[in-house]
Amino acid sequence: MGRLIVIEGVDSSGKATQTKLLFDKLNKIGFAVESVEFPDYKSNSSALVKMYLNGEFGKNAEDVNPYAASAFFAVDRVASYLTKWKKHLDDGKIVIADRYTTSNFIHQAAKISDCKEKDKFLDWVSDFEYNKLGLPAPDLTIFLDMPVAQAKILMANRLNKIDNSQTLDIHESDTEYLEHSYKNAHYVADKFGWHKILCVKDEKVRSIEDISEEILSAVKSIL
Repeated sequence: MGRLIVIEGVDSSGKATQTKLLFDKLNKIGFAVESVEFPDYKSNSSALVKMYLNGEFGKNAEDVNPYAASAFFAVDRVASYLTKWKKHLDDGKIVIADRYTTSNFIHQAAKISDCKEKDKFLDWVSDFEYNKLGLPAPDLTIFLDMPVAQAKILMANRLNKIDNSQTLDIHESDTEYLEHSYKNAHYVADKFGWHKILCVKDEKVRSIEDISEEILSAVKSIL
């Protein structure tokens, strides 16, 4: 059985960039490695995710309850797993995921303020995806700790992944929701023992390569 490594964080924390760098570095070292991205916008399985993020079910993230929204993303993951990367894990390869079930922990649990209800939801997501749906649990989750202030600056310079426009989705356009997600991300990172990577030092964003080397070191420790 292979290894599943997840690169996680709030919007515009550098997940896609760091996923590619980690892929390239592990491949260069000689590991058999594949990468996946969620949501899988190139697949029909992401249709409900697109509708949700485009605001077709409500213009605010809170308009869709976290259980329903989580199901949209989970189904997309199952389709990707069964058709694209299950065979890679079965063949013993390393699979690097740019986001995963862990994103439901961050973004959907952020809608729940009561800690007891939040924990109930997190247990439900874990059971739903890893047990009921049969998705593999990550062997390592790297959390890119990028504060919202810096993330919004980076967000302004990138295109929407759904349609390559400069339109922000309902998560990205709501600063208050981003703050809730960031605060909640620390809660779940501590709860599930994720490996945190500080992306800002002395109020400046660390270099991409500096962050990448720290990620590689953490990954090597489990291989």
